[in-house]
Amino acid sequence: MNPRPTNRGPILSILQIRQFRMLWYVGSLSEMARWMELLVLSWLVLQTTDSAFQLGLVLVFNNVPRPLFSLFTGWIADRFSRHLMLIVAQSTNVLTAGGLTALLFLDVILPWHVFLAAFILGVSRSLEDPARRTALLDAVGEGRLVNAMSLEVISSTAGKVVGPLIGGIIIDTLGFSGSYSILLSIHAVNLVLLATQVRIPNVVPSSAAEPIWKGLGSTVRYALHSPVLLGLFYVTVIMNATAFPVRQFIPVIGRDELHVGATLVGILLASEGIGQLAGAGMMAATRDLRYLGRVFVLGSISVLIMALLFSWSPWYAMALIVLAIGGVGQAGFSTMQSTITMLAAPPEMRGRMMGLLSVCIGAGTPLGTLEMGAIATISAQWAISGNVLAGLALVLPIMLLSPLATRPVIAASKISIPEPGPISTG
Repeated sequence: MNPRPTNRGPILSILQIRQFRMLWYVGSLSEMARWMELLVLSWLVLQTTDSAFQLGLVLVFNNVPRPLFSLFTGWIADRFSRHLMLIVAQSTNVLTAGGLTALLFLDVILPWHVFLAAFILGVSRSLEDPARRTALLDAVGEGRLVNAMSLEVISSTAGKVVGPLIGGIIIDTLGFSGSYSILLSIHAVNLVLLATQVRIPNVVPSSAAEPIWKGLGSTVRYALHSPVLLGLFYVTVIMNATAFPVRQFIPVIGRDELHVGATLVGILLASEGIGQLAGAGMMAATRDLRYLGRVFVLGSISVLIMALLFSWSPWYAMALIVLAIGGVGQAGFSTMQSTITMLAAPPEMRGRMMGLLSVCIGAGTPLGTLEMGAIATISAQWAISGNVLAGLALVLPIMLLSPLATRPVIAASKISIPEPGPISTG
């Protein structure tokens, strides 16, 4: 028996599964709105405060909810209605966009309003991610998980391309109030689609009587005893502390070093997404990809190297190219991040393990963004360079020391692993 996941049939065949297709459509619209909204919020803070540090705070507040709530929301996704979780998350987006639209039309918006909105949107995302991604696995099965996650990355990336492009254009043409009116409409449409067109079977928990803290504790213990998951979570923390905060400072580099406005900054942000879209498309069409962890680690390294080159790019065209190449690497990172996490976790633990992954994402991003933002008040270029070099120094050893990069990933559902006992303190 071959324990590794295999692809069964053409990649587009999974779009014939209605449950998967509707989840994918709704997720794609949500991702477009998310990236559009982050650009609008970031540009609003930059223009009103002229502070790179406060610009970084937008990303900090957007990611703080992940380490605070994601384990809990992952536990909910394993036990209760994932459909209801998605509706609550999208309703939160509608209410937040409505509040900001009103403040902008009244011309009483302040930076703390933006930070609060970013925080609430982060809470919404901590609800949405474990519910939607575990539901996608339920829809297609382990054999097509790489394909499904590749399409998930494609939808996320398409949103990363289209969202900033639209965001930059409407900021320049309609202003901030017009931008948020459009965002409110998108969120409302997505909520209607989610409520009327998406159907997700209710989860039957493996142990209905298991207390929440016992369930969360067993998840953490399992991860600590899994070399693959431990390596993946380590790289995730490092990348989110050193590499991915760079995106938040692209507007600063664009405005101050490349001397361009909101529209061209939006194109810069989109170029990374175009590269990621190309990379995800290649993986979506790949059959029987064996070394998932190696793709994950090499993707991480390429993202770091391209970020370093971007920070010192003297030309706008060069900046576009290196961001696009970095996007290809990010596709490998993002696709395999979710795929490996769900494969390496037992089926009854997948929602919680995705929650733990979000904790790692959220733990790294605020710390890295705060540090980078503080240095960026002096020089955004040196802030990016220092973080990226630190990231390379910390990630490269994984290539030699972790089975994540040296061995095929075996699905936990296909092997027998005894439940780990208490962690020794001796």
